[in-house]
Amino acid sequence: MTLAPQLLTTQAQTHLGGVTVFLVGMMGCGKSTTGKRLASRLGYTFCDTDQLISQVTGLGIAELFAQEGEAGFRRLESQVLAQVASHTRLVVATGGGVVTQPLNWSYLHHGVVVWLDAPLEVLVSRLSQRQDRPLLAQDSHDPERLRQRLQELLAQRHSYYAQADVRVEIGAGMTVGGVTRAILRGIVGNTHPRSQSIPKLVE
Repeated sequence: MTLAPQLLTTQAQTHLGGVTVFLVGMMGCGKSTTGKRLASRLGYTFCDTDQLISQVTGLGIAELFAQEGEAGFRRLESQVLAQVASHTRLVVATGGGVVTQPLNWSYLHHGVVVWLDAPLEVLVSRLSQRQDRPLLAQDSHDPERLRQRLQELLAQRHSYYAQADVRVEIGAGMTVGGVTRAILRGIVGNTHPRSQSIPKLVE
C-alpha cells in the first residue's frame, strides 16, 4: 500500500500536529539539504543550529572550536537548541554531536527526532577535502584516515542516534526527494497522529 505524494504530506502533517522535526545524524548525511526540502513539503520553517550559533557569536564553527574547545561549543549548542525547542512548525538540522549531551534530549523530545543514517562510504565521499568540520579537519585530506575517524565518531554516537523516533537509511544514489519521502513515510509509520482528521490510505 502506498500514498499519493500530497496525501503522504498531509498524513505526515496530521501525525506531527505542528510539532518540530529535529534531524540528527553524522556530519555529511544531508541534514541541511534534506531539511530545506522537508520544510517546504510540510509548510514549516527550516533552521540549522550551526548557522544559528554562527549568527549569535559572529564566528564560524571552526573558529568557535579553536577558541572555546569542543566543551565550550557544546554549551553554546545546548543554549541555541533550548531556544529553538520553544518554537513549533520548524525543521531543524542539528550538529552531528548534539545527541551526545543528555540535556539536549530534553529539548529534542519537544518534537519528532529523525535520524538520517548514511553509509560510511557516502560520508567519506561528501566530507573528503572539506576543512570546515573541526572534528575532521586533520583527517579530511586522507580518505583512509577520514574513514577511520568517522568510524570512531559513529561508534561513539550510534546508541544515541538509535534513540530517534524515526530512522531513515540512506541508500547509495538516493536523491534528496527520495530521502524526504522516506522521512515522511517514517513519520507516518512511527508516530501517533496529533490531529483528529486522518486522510484514508490509497492503494
